[in-house]
Amino acid sequence: MRDHLRAGIAVYNEGRYHAAHDAWEAYWLDLDEGDDERFLHGLIQFTAVVHHASEENWSGARGLAESATEYLDGLPDPYREVALDRVRSFLAATAADPHHAAADPPSMIHDGEAIGYDALAFDATAIAAEVLAEAGRYDEEVIDDAVDRARDELDGDGGSQFVGMLFSFVRERDQRPVVYQRLRDHVELEQQKDDDVRGLFE
Repeated sequence: MRDHLRAGIAVYNEGRYHAAHDAWEAYWLDLDEGDDERFLHGLIQFTAVVHHASEENWSGARGLAESATEYLDGLPDPYREVALDRVRSFLAATAADPHHAAADPPSMIHDGEAIGYDALAFDATAIAAEVLAEAGRYDEEVIDDAVDRARDELDGDGGSQFVGMLFSFVRERDQRPVVYQRLRDHVELEQQKDDDVRGLFE
């Protein structure tokens, strides 16, 4: 859970409120009922509160603030190293006045800090890359392939070009389109090499 959690928190803290839940949702859907399921359900709804408020959907923000509060109620602070009391305080204020959410969305704190993309290790960066690809309308297959090739680099003795480009894709917001083009070109080149090798044995 830690990598999914940190990826979503970093995406949220970087201002991508709607996209943040994508880092958690697939993991959450596989959970059985219990504290972890309630925790992620509450966080997903919390990010939706902020998103709705940013779109001036005040009734949606208020309703989800009340619902998210119910999911997070009773969990200790922190839970999974996430500072929940600040989230719950924000939800309570938003339920009373949804305009509060638009005016002052809080940073999410994990392990004592408001983490951003620079704080993510590789596995969390890979999750964030996939989230940002979907949110940014980049070709998700290119990013998935790049993640697989980066994992191969980490497992082997080869270079680290895909690892480095994935970190850049996530961390360098202003350069993301350019980095994506480089990633796509490298993926296509490696796919062509793979096809050429396969062709030798067919």
